[in-house]
Amino acid sequence: MSSQASAPDEGLKLLQKLSKQELITIIQDDAKNWLAHDGLWFQAIEKTHGMEVAIAADTDAWRHFTVIEAKRIMARLNLQPGGGIPALLECLNHRLYARLNLQEAIEVSDTRAVFRMVDCRVQSARKRKGLDDFPCKSVGIVEYSEFARTIDPRITTRCIACPPDAHPDDFFCSWEFTLEP
Repeated sequence: MSSQASAPDEGLKLLQKLSKQELITIIQDDAKNWLAHDGLWFQAIEKTHGMEVAIAADTDAWRHFTVIEAKRIMARLNLQPGGGIPALLECLNHRLYARLNLQEAIEVSDTRAVFRMVDCRVQSARKRKGLDDFPCKSVGIVEYSEFARTIDPRITTRCIACPPDAHPDDFFCSWEFTLEP
């Protein structure tokens, strides 16, 4: 091994020496890098194969990624499947999106919650550029349904509004999660 290379343990040792604020900055930057890659990947497929194929590929990727993300969050939080709405809301707060977007849960009970993306980094950037909302509803339905089902198979997901749907100015998308008996 050359003197330039480092084993994964060396990277962990470097992280352990950082302050809490430095670690928070890294987490936020890593989330931004992840989202940038996601967007560039999508744009490359769209440019080569068109919007319809890009959305289909994105939907398939999210079908798998959202389950992986949910399972990793649950493991990190030491949660088992079946934790209901409280577990889902806790896990939603630990997603990569939660590091970048402003989200809220309203109308929360033990059997139901409404989750809203108040400020979405992707949609806000499009808005600043004078572009229409990105039509992410079909991807979002798969993403949120599979995430919730991974947390607790009894949870059903309903889209309240998500682009290309019209939505009020106070959120970009909204999802209802219901715990079925």
